[in-house]
Amino acid sequence: MRIAEQDQAFIDWRSEVFRLWRDGLPLGRISDALASSVGRIYGTLRRTGGIEPAPRRRNARHLTLVEREEISRGLAAGDTGAAIAARLGRDPSVISREISRNGGRGAYRATEADHRAWHKARRPKQTLLSRRRPLRQVVARKLRRGWSPQQISGWLGGRGKGRQAMRISHETIYKTLFVQARGELK
Repeated sequence: MRIAEQDQAFIDWRSEVFRLWRDGLPLGRISDALASSVGRIYGTLRRTGGIEPAPRRRNARHLTLVEREEISRGLAAGDTGAAIAARLGRDPSVISREISRNGGRGAYRATEADHRAWHKARRPKQTLLSRRRPLRQVVARKLRRGWSPQQISGWLGGRGKGRQAMRISHETIYKTLFVQARGELK
């Protein structure tokens, strides 16, 4: 089964879970009807509070699969990024970034690029501090000692080159502090 078909099958399965839940069936009956575990059904419902989320839609400004196919055809024909951009009515930098982030001129594949973009656009995003435990521990320790986010950011930035994993902006620290629902720095 192709990736797009797998995604559609999951969307259909999830819609059926919510339909059966709305109809008032208990978890065990939904589980039996869909041949899935009760835990999987429960997890699906729990993530959204039992309310089916609105279907995802693409932002009209983002590249479409048709445009990505045109990029792929243009690359195969040896066209420049500027020529492809002119045909699509897009800025050349948009086309250049699209090609670069998806394997370059020799490896660009439209459907893979479209699938990757669709998945990268998912929300909510995992925050930097939730992804990098050592960084989170350093930031939390400095905050407990009374350091400001600007001081922490500056201190981490000045600790030498090649330590990108231990860099963070003061704005990111502030956001994490003031969006307590995330809980990274409780």
